Amino acid sequence: MRNYEYQHIVSFEETNLVGNVYYANHIRWQGRCREMFLRDHAPEILTQLCQDLALATVRVSCEYFSELYAFDTVAIRMRLDSLTQNRITMLFEYWRITDKGEELIAKGEQQTASMRRDGDKLVPIPVPTELKEALELYR
Repeated sequence: MRNYEYQHIVSFEETNLVGNVYYANHIRWQGRCREMFLRDHAPEILTQLCQDLALATVRVSCEYFSELYAFDTVAIRMRLDSLTQNRITMLFEYWRITDKGEELIAKGEQQTASMRRDGDKLVPIPVPTELKEALELYR
């Protein structure tokens, strides 16, 4: 099982008054990881997103196991769970990286739908071939 990895260092702006990372940031990091994957492995999709392609998030979740704090280094690891018709489901793991090793902090899931903009409507379309091929490497 191969993962795409995006590393992130937590900043103060991502924490709450208690000092731990605000829970919604984990979801933001899923989006960031997905964007960096497109940049690194399917850049032609970025051009299509500026035209009529839409990768609409239809479901997202995150299960939390431990807290993160400012300046923690986090590896967000993404892999393909399933790809059917116009739906892509990705799994995410959040690992705190320290000198002593790694600790699993959270797990998440995100499903997107491949759509085409048609005026003010979105119409389902098959997942673009370039994206399919890039994602299959991370199953």
